[in-house]
Amino acid sequence: MTLLRLDHLILLASVLPLASAAGGGGGDGFCSAEPSSECSGRPPLYWKVTSPTLAPAHLQDLPGFTRSVYKRDHALITPESHVFSPLPDWVNTLGAYLISPAIGAHFTMYLANMKDGSKSALPPKGVERLIFVLQGSIALSVESGNTHSLLVDSYAYLPANMKHSMVSDEQTTLVVFERRYTTIEDYHPDLIVGSTDKQPLLETPGEVFQLRKLLPTSLPYDFNIHIMDFQPGEYLNVKEVHYNQHGLLLLEGQGIYRLGDSWYPIQAGDTIWMAPFVPQWYAALGKTKSRYLLYKDVNRNPLL
Repeated sequence: MTLLRLDHLILLASVLPLASAAGGGGGDGFCSAEPSSECSGRPPLYWKVTSPTLAPAHLQDLPGFTRSVYKRDHALITPESHVFSPLPDWVNTLGAYLISPAIGAHFTMYLANMKDGSKSALPPKGVERLIFVLQGSIALSVESGNTHSLLVDSYAYLPANMKHSMVSDEQTTLVVFERRYTTIEDYHPDLIVGSTDKQPLLETPGEVFQLRKLLPTSLPYDFNIHIMDFQPGEYLNVKEVHYNQHGLLLLEGQGIYRLGDSWYPIQAGDTIWMAPFVPQWYAALGKTKSRYLLYKDVNRNPLL
């Protein structure tokens, strides 16, 4: 069985570059939202999420083809399966729900495509929200009267019932996480506004990947968002099985993800939902680094 799995990985390593080549991009690195002269001619950060390679070239026009999979304890949602429709109460914004309670999750994860001048709506009462900018920029106004400008790779956490609005300055794509806040007496989360590059690298004993956390690890926060970077050939040492749920968006690169007894080649733009206790493992393949954004519920007793 081990030999069969090794052969499987070798085969996938040889096939995955086809998908990368079909995407057109060179793999020479990525540029921030404000590129310097060194970045002239390179694609912007996370461009493969908003302009993904839908399929290897020889399958791109095959009717009915999709890499998406839905099972009892996990799902892989790939870009050719996205269905966009107007987001309720948002102005001039189309959304695609990638993860929701209908799949078995206790949170939602969706893409919001905004045009110049589009405006957000508030989440339902008691629901907290985190937004992460994949493309473009927004002006975030909060009930205190402060306004924050968020560019690509920036994010904001909005506690439940905090009044706020987001207005796009240009064509903008957000990934949004929402969940009903689980309260603990005397603990109240604060508004958080930041960017990935301002977050420190954290120690990962026994692992080789680089880890950043976008939210504080203290008790007021009942979930966190991890940014994890893998160089080609690096992989998770721990084969995880735990009570936490995950929602994952691959921002850069490509690799192989094990979910239960299945092995999936994935690339930038792919979304994964992982239910509690599904076996999970990742290895980065290809010639460029992998980066993914990972939702994880934390700091709460599973009985609550």
